[in-house]
Amino acid sequence: MDCEELIRELRGLSSEKYKANVVKMGIPEEYSLGVSTGDVRKLARLAGRSNELAGELWSAGYHEARLLAVLVFDPKTLPMREAERLMQDVVSWDLCDHLCKNLLIKIKGYQNLIEKWCNSSRTYEKRGAFTLIASAAVHDKKITAQELDHYLELVKDYSDDDREHVKKAVSWALREIGKSGFDYQEKALLTAYELAESDSRPRKWIARDAIKELEKLVQTEGRRRLISGDSKMGQEVS
Repeated sequence: MDCEELIRELRGLSSEKYKANVVKMGIPEEYSLGVSTGDVRKLARLAGRSNELAGELWSAGYHEARLLAVLVFDPKTLPMREAERLMQDVVSWDLCDHLCKNLLIKIKGYQNLIEKWCNSSRTYEKRGAFTLIASAAVHDKKITAQELDHYLELVKDYSDDDREHVKKAVSWALREIGKSGFDYQEKALLTAYELAESDSRPRKWIARDAIKELEKLVQTEGRRRLISGDSKMGQEVS
């Protein structure tokens, strides 16, 4: 399928319900088609992997076409400099997270983006840094204790940011690090308690948000990571 065919497919799958949700996130209506993520993923399986096709989809400008493009890009062959440039077009938290979790985290050297973006003045670059930390804690099976400790330091150093989409990502990163095991639950909690004692309102908010989950983490049989005690599975353990 080429770009025009995929756009036609997206238009055929659109609904006013999903379009309203997209517009609420700040995407201009003229760039919103209104297609569910599930349908976008189904189309991605039909499209296959192609950096050329993905680039055309991204350039089409539609929000859903960019969601699709992220899934069509080949992380094994896409140069990091080209992947990095995509973030410049991101204007919503969902595309930011989708891009980080489904493409950037799979490209060798993604850690460099964390270092580059963690103090960015651009909202979605900075959110992207902490989304990548959260994703790495969950999915990168080669992540080291040294890296996790470094990411906790980044949380301390760059969490004084009152932008809603940034501080939520910082809290998310802190909580995912804490789920790496009981030793990191303790380290993440100590970090959160330290943030709570600061004079910074954003840091206090992040601390409160993270502590609510970090204090209730439990271990379940057969799972590498801790889970929330408030989850259905967590309540069964409790």
